[in-house]
Amino acid sequence: MMTTDIIQKVNERIEDQTELFASLSEQVWSYAELSFAEQKSADLLIKAFVKKGFSIEKDLAGLRTSFVASYGSGEPVIAILGEYDALAGLSQKKDSAVHDPIIQNGSGHGCGHNLLGVGSLAAAFSVKDYIAQHHLAGTIRFYGCPAEERGNGKAYMAREGCFKDVDAAFSWHPGSVNVVRQTSSNAVIEARFSFDGVSAHAAALPELGRSALDAVELMNVGANYLREHMPDKARIHYAVTDTGGSSPNVVPSHAEVRYLVRSPKPGDVRTLFERVIDVAHGAALMTETKMSYKIEGGCHNLIPNTALHQVMLGYMKNIGVPEISKRDLEFIQAIYDSLGENEKKHALSQLNQDQKAAIASKPIEDWIIPLPEKDTFMEGSTDVSDVSWNVPTAQCMTATWAFGTVPHTWQVVAQGTQSYALNAALFAGKTIACTAIQTLTDSELLAKAKQEFKERLSGKKYNCLIPEEITPPGK
Repeated sequence: MMTTDIIQKVNERIEDQTELFASLSEQVWSYAELSFAEQKSADLLIKAFVKKGFSIEKDLAGLRTSFVASYGSGEPVIAILGEYDALAGLSQKKDSAVHDPIIQNGSGHGCGHNLLGVGSLAAAFSVKDYIAQHHLAGTIRFYGCPAEERGNGKAYMAREGCFKDVDAAFSWHPGSVNVVRQTSSNAVIEARFSFDGVSAHAAALPELGRSALDAVELMNVGANYLREHMPDKARIHYAVTDTGGSSPNVVPSHAEVRYLVRSPKPGDVRTLFERVIDVAHGAALMTETKMSYKIEGGCHNLIPNTALHQVMLGYMKNIGVPEISKRDLEFIQAIYDSLGENEKKHALSQLNQDQKAAIASKPIEDWIIPLPEKDTFMEGSTDVSDVSWNVPTAQCMTATWAFGTVPHTWQVVAQGTQSYALNAALFAGKTIACTAIQTLTDSELLAKAKQEFKERLSGKKYNCLIPEEITPPGK
């Protein structure tokens, strides 16, 4: 049962440390480190946990920038997930509502992971204080999880059993809505396909050349035709990462392309990926080149947990959406004005008339979306899914961004150090902390969540989509 005592204590603990959380978040934002290379960000958060009295374990599953911060002893064991990796090509100055990179083609926190990591840290701090004050049995863990954006760090951690003794896990994500994420998602396999041919003078002796770039292009054409014959919710995306050179008068002897293959279930994505491999073999056959591929990441579909989500939503409603200051609203309006008309139109199409009227006067969502009657579906993918296949997992999202802000854009980076973004991150932290404390102290809730988890899996076992022989970069 929800208690005002939990809400009051969590709110006080987090509000008292707002300056610390703001500093940590802005420092991670400034580092803007890419997947598998988040060393300064991880070290910063580790130092904060050590100062708070947590014990630290580093380098989980061969990930150099992973860690676990733990406090307490015994069961239940509650996990809170944090991320801190940025995205390439999204450098952007703070406090600017126009595209203005700090470093041309530099990296930036285009998915708000500086906020994600620190919001989760705030939750873990608060749960630790509650355990200590009430002399509770149980353990709180913060999992520092690298490489969500590319490489699926949590999948490596799950594959190596890092969550095997966890009873429940919690996470959140920045966004433009306030919602508990009662959703499934696409499973995904990421792979790099390499083609090797024979170089030649493209004018004098073209018959001697075997173009690796032709093979890449033919593979992409074949994948385009494959899209007509795959499940509706499945997705195939690609990016050519090596064209083999810049001279059109040289037949490229080497070229590479990276693919993301998505489908709603792990078995489905494996099947679809095998078909993509066949397309690659066909392209190699047509061009008399040699093809090889390497899986570079993969994650399962999300398994939501209604029992935990109902409690999480209750706390979210009782804590309440943070107020927006006049100064914040001016910047929010400037960001909203910077969006394209297509982005605005798409975002507004999701709202009812009353909500549209509210956005017209204040372009940030200040309401909480109800829990859906049925699970929703997210076409994208997240490595939180691999945790959710191993332990009951609950997530929320809070409005850290102006309405209509598209993830993985410079507008997200520009908002990453704003006070309203931090307040929304701490709103998520408070919600997670309260839900985690109740799960820690309410054996009936935990039993209910575990029973639902068992029923949803219905006997299916977790089998990581990243093969055992694939190790994280730098291991």
